[in-house]
Amino acid sequence: MRRRPSGQTLQTSALVNEAYLRLVNIEGVHWQDRAHFFAVSAQLMRRILVDAARAHLADKRGGGFAHVYLDESRDASPQRSEDLIALDDALNALEEIDPRKARLVELRFFSGLSMEETAEALKISVPTAKRDWKLAKAWLTRELARR
Repeated sequence: MRRRPSGQTLQTSALVNEAYLRLVNIEGVHWQDRAHFFAVSAQLMRRILVDAARAHLADKRGGGFAHVYLDESRDASPQRSEDLIALDDALNALEEIDPRKARLVELRFFSGLSMEETAEALKISVPTAKRDWKLAKAWLTRELARR
């Protein structure tokens, strides 16, 4: 979130609050370890961001009455919403091919974990994580360029 421009549709604190509320409401989860927590958190944040982007685009295209959200910026960019949805679609495609690389991207991009923390969460070595990161970035770049 810190790398996104000031015109983003969802503020960092709103994202964290929403993720926390969803995590608290999950019943029957037996957290295996810290890695499990970060993996679930990353997926939740990804879902929240993509849902917000889809809602923003629906509103942009006349999705009914104008909704006003407390966490939405006035100058939100529709292009950012489209980019986020395209990234989500590309990540879903990557997950079908290589789930570990998709998890790595989620942890790095949506949770903001360092390479070392990501490697620990995925129970792989740091060099393997770096290799997977390079391959995943290249694959996603190519996939996004096609769209």
